[in-house]
Amino acid sequence: MKSMSLGFEEALRLTLEAIDPLPAENVGLLDCVGRVAASDLYALVDSPSSDVSRKDGYAVLYSEVRDAATRPVHLTLAGSAAAGAARNITLTEGTTVRVLTGARVPLGADAVVAEEYCMADGSDILIGAPPVEPDRNILPRGRDVRAGQLLLEAGRRVSPAAAGFLAAAGLSKVPVFSSPVVGIIGTGDEIVEPGEPLAEDRLYASNIVTLAGWCMRSGLTSRMAVVKDDPDSILDIFTKMSSGTDVLITSGGAWKGDRDLVADVLERMGWRKIFHQIRMGPGKAVGLGVLDGKPVFILPGGPPSNFMAFLQIAWPGLMRLGGHREPGLPRMKARLATGIKEGNVGWTDLFFGTIEETEGLPFFHPMEKRSRLASIAEATAVASIPEDRDSLAQGSVISVQLLT
Repeated sequence: MKSMSLGFEEALRLTLEAIDPLPAENVGLLDCVGRVAASDLYALVDSPSSDVSRKDGYAVLYSEVRDAATRPVHLTLAGSAAAGAARNITLTEGTTVRVLTGARVPLGADAVVAEEYCMADGSDILIGAPPVEPDRNILPRGRDVRAGQLLLEAGRRVSPAAAGFLAAAGLSKVPVFSSPVVGIIGTGDEIVEPGEPLAEDRLYASNIVTLAGWCMRSGLTSRMAVVKDDPDSILDIFTKMSSGTDVLITSGGAWKGDRDLVADVLERMGWRKIFHQIRMGPGKAVGLGVLDGKPVFILPGGPPSNFMAFLQIAWPGLMRLGGHREPGLPRMKARLATGIKEGNVGWTDLFFGTIEETEGLPFFHPMEKRSRLASIAEATAVASIPEDRDSLAQGSVISVQLLT
C-alpha cells in the first residue's frame, strides 16, 4: 500500500491551527466549574479584608506578654469580637480583647494568645502562654489574595477549588469559553441504536456511546444519531445535526471502500478538507475538514481505530474549541513492562494499555492490538512508538497518555 504523506504530528498541528475557541460568555461561579477561563482573572478585593484571628483566644500587646511563660500576666478584659462584626476595638496597655476565629484583630494588638493558655475570672484574664512572637495567630489582611493579583490565566480550566478562590477574591461572574455542543453520527447499514432489536449480522452502535461518554465526562453536550450507508440520508443527517452543534464527529465510512461514503458526501456539501488519512495506527483513516465554519472529524468504524483517532486528533480539537490552553490527554512517565515490536518506521504506532502503580515509576502494560472492545474498556493509558523507530525495549522509560 502506498505510504500516506501526512504524519501524525503534522496532522495534530494542522488540527490545532484550524480550530479557534468558541466565543466567551460570562457565567456564575458554579457554572464556570469545568469550563476554561477566556481571559486572565484578577482579584477585586483583599482576602481577608482585615487582619483576623486564626484562633479563639485573646488579642494582646506582644510587649506585655513576651515573658508570660515564666511570669504570667494579668490583663483586664476590654471587650470581645466575633467573625463578621464590623465593630473596631482599640487595645490599650493592660487590657485584652476576647476574639473568636476569623474575628477582626483589635487596633494596636500584635498577637493573639490561644484560649487554652488563658484563665478568665470575670474581667481579669490571666495569660500564661508559652513564648509568644509578634503576629502570633494573626492572619494579615490580603494573606490569601491581594486586590489586583492574577488568579487564573486565560486558557486554564476552572476547578472547584479555583472557583472558591475566585469567590474569595470578589468575583461573581467569570468569562469562560462556550462549551462545545458535539454532534456524533454513526454510519453503516450494520449498526443499530442501543435498545433496538438486534437482527442477525447487525451490531450495536457502541462507538458513538463511547465518544459521547467522553464528552459528558468533560462537561460537553453531545447529540447522537445513526444513519444508513446512503448518500442522501447521510447528507440529510449532516445538515440537520450541523445546525444545532458546534462540531461534527462521524464514526464509520471513513476509508476507501464501496460503502465508505462520508468523505464523498462532505465533498458534495462543499467542506474544506484539511487532511484525510494519516500515518498513524490504529486510526489511519481519520480526517478533518471545515463545513459551514464548523470542524468535522471523520473517524474510522473499527472500535480501536475509532477510539484512538478520537483521542489523538478529535479530542485535542474539541479541547481547543473549548478554549483549553494545552489541549490533549494528560501525560506521565512510566516504565515499559514488556517490549513492543509491532511498529513500522515512518508511522506512529499507538497502543492501549494499563498502568500498574509501583514504588518507583509505574509500569505500562501494553495490550495486544488485535483485541477490540475489551482493550478499550480496560485501558487506562496509551503509549506510542514514534515514527523514527519500530520497537521499544522492555524497561524503557516512556511518556504515556492517561485515560483516567
